Amino acid sequence: MLSFSAIAKNNLAVVTGSASGIGLAAAKCFADRGMKVVLADLAGERLQAAAAEVAKLAPGGAADVAAIATDVSRPDELVALARATYERFGHVHVLMNNAGIQPGSSMFGPLENWESVLGVNLWGVINGSRVFAPAMIAHGEPALIINTGSKQGITTPPGDPAYNVSKAGVRVFTEALQHELRNTENCQVNAHLLIPGFVYTGLTAHGRPEKPAGAWTPEQTVDFMLESLSRGDFYILCPDNEVERPTDEKRILWAAGDIVENRPPLSRWHPDHGEAFRSFLTGKRD
Repeated sequence: MLSFSAIAKNNLAVVTGSASGIGLAAAKCFADRGMKVVLADLAGERLQAAAAEVAKLAPGGAADVAAIATDVSRPDELVALARATYERFGHVHVLMNNAGIQPGSSMFGPLENWESVLGVNLWGVINGSRVFAPAMIAHGEPALIINTGSKQGITTPPGDPAYNVSKAGVRVFTEALQHELRNTENCQVNAHLLIPGFVYTGLTAHGRPEKPAGAWTPEQTVDFMLESLSRGDFYILCPDNEVERPTDEKRILWAAGDIVENRPPLSRWHPDHGEAFRSFLTGKRD
């Protein structure tokens, strides 16, 4: 795929949420492939430490890496990030809108939880894409925009509605973005939706000091992402050590079937439909 060639020596990648987890693993991977890398995350020691790790892999060392403190929920800071990036390195070839938070939420819980989750997870992706994409289209070279979504944005399980809403929005926005890009004349930019499985990161650790057996590492997730990008996949639906793709597919189909079959919403967790879902998942029928 032509846009996959954007991941190439001397090209530039910008990764948000890159001080840890999937973002840091991606930044390291891009540097290891000879790319210049801009790491964007909240200011602090973690960001500086992450940049030092990435610089060890970059061919030009620290000269090929920049750490730029950025709160992606603030549009003005994303504009400043883009300006600083262009001044330091020039054209952007890979943009990975990866920053995400999950403080927890409830339907009628604190409003600030909703605002912070939507600000980072959804508006960070929307504004990041809108700020960087026009210049990426204009420079005319192959380029990629990778937005990090979640399976929770597709099957929307109960328990954290703000997070689900934010990730559902990322999916819809990225689908619309790719449609726009592919219908833009002479555009060499493609968008992709990363849908991680269970990944052991600071976001998902919940106090566990060691990776659970069922989880993938961030590095495994990034390796799968690159394989999928090389095939031109838009939906990068990652498995993990607990859930294989056929199970994900059935869960997704069941969620869509709530509309088609006129079932109650979230019928997978509804007492009148739970047994039917389990039969659907296992392939068993009465």
